[in-house]
Amino acid sequence: MPDITRQPEGNAPQSERIAKRIARAGLCSRRDAERWIADGRVTLDGEVLTSPAVTVTGASVIEVDGKPLPAEGHSRLFRFHKPKGYLTAASDPDGRKTINELIPDGLPRLMPIGRLDMNSEGLLLLTNDGGLKRQLELPSTGWQRRYRVRVHGDIDEAKLASLKNGISIDGFDYGPIEASLERAVGRNAWLQVALREGKNREIRRVMEHFGWPVNRLIRVSFGPFHLGKLEKGAVNEIKTKVMREQVGLVLRSDTPSSHRKRRLKAAQQNEKTVSKKAPAADEPRSRDSRANARDKHGDQKATSHRQSNDKIGAAPKRTPSKRGASTKRSNHGRKTETLTLARPR
Repeated sequence: MPDITRQPEGNAPQSERIAKRIARAGLCSRRDAERWIADGRVTLDGEVLTSPAVTVTGASVIEVDGKPLPAEGHSRLFRFHKPKGYLTAASDPDGRKTINELIPDGLPRLMPIGRLDMNSEGLLLLTNDGGLKRQLELPSTGWQRRYRVRVHGDIDEAKLASLKNGISIDGFDYGPIEASLERAVGRNAWLQVALREGKNREIRRVMEHFGWPVNRLIRVSFGPFHLGKLEKGAVNEIKTKVMREQVGLVLRSDTPSSHRKRRLKAAQQNEKTVSKKAPAADEPRSRDSRANARDKHGDQKATSHRQSNDKIGAAPKRTPSKRGASTKRSNHGRKTETLTLARPR
């Protein structure tokens, strides 16, 4: 099965934007590539670029900081248990600790998919593919993020339930949030929270709006991938087969035409399922259908029997002869028949 997230060199697209090509090579995100180009760090066929609005092909020679663009390898995806107190960034000008300090040597340059703020912990997905990173970060991907959140205060479960319709705070609109009370411990309470948008510090702002400051936040899953028992600071690569199955569903449903094709295919499958459920005329019928048939046959037989009895009890019809006939009633009320002969002329 070919790689669905990256295409081999022989099947590479004929042309694409240079920032996308750099991102797919795993050097940085597409946005960072555009900044590198604006800073004059990228050359194309020996000339320094100043604008990212350039299309390249497989024959283009691209260099970053004087080094050739690395050949594209296969996409890789990793689970990482981010500890509290580390910044989700490659470096920090203020000298704060970053997650890059915990990445083992020997791995390619890895980029985080989404972010966790410095005081949050839990599952963070990492990848060497900038294009994949961008795709999985889009809200349209629809992957749900689940968290365990510890807050301080008395919880009003009606307020938690109201979050399923979204909420607006200080002019910022937040989408639907699934929130429920897990357990209360003294003045603290553990909540289960799930959302799909994941705006900056969204959970903390929503809980603070209700007067429940967050004192611990742990992401336990991102889409189909779970934190499980992964140790803090540990990195675990997701098997290629699993990654292709789960991520491939997202990449193949990127365009509206793909949505239409999938809906059409689902409708066709439903039609086939319905046709299979309807038994053919020559197929053996089920016990219930045979019983219904017997009941119907019995009703028909009983109706026919009643009709026959009615005919037996009814007076026979008499047809006059061709010469002419008349009927009269006797004194006893019975019908008698009298023949009338034609007079000779």
